Amino acid sequence: MEKKTPMYQALKNLAFLTQVGVSIAAPMVLCIFGASWLQNRFQLGGWVVFLGFLLGVGGACSSLVGFIRLANKQAGKKNKEGPSSFNDRW
Repeated sequence: MEKKTPMYQALKNLAFLTQVGVSIAAPMVLCIFGASWLQNRFQLGGWVVFLGFLLGVGGACSSLVGFIRLANKQAGKKNKEGPSSFNDRW
């Protein structure tokens, strides 16, 4: 297996961070624009945009939790050195 260069690692980390940013921003933007469209189309009150904002934040948080779990899982694969303290074994 060939050794990975520092440039490869930097590009891999940059791609991961870009994906995290897009995955956080996209649900918020789509929910807010969707709620704004609903408000204009059906003559609803401002509460619809607020609800869209809350749904967007919820989707962004859900996406962020998924990325944190993935990052922890990948970090665990790299560190196969065993537990760092007594309590980590249990």
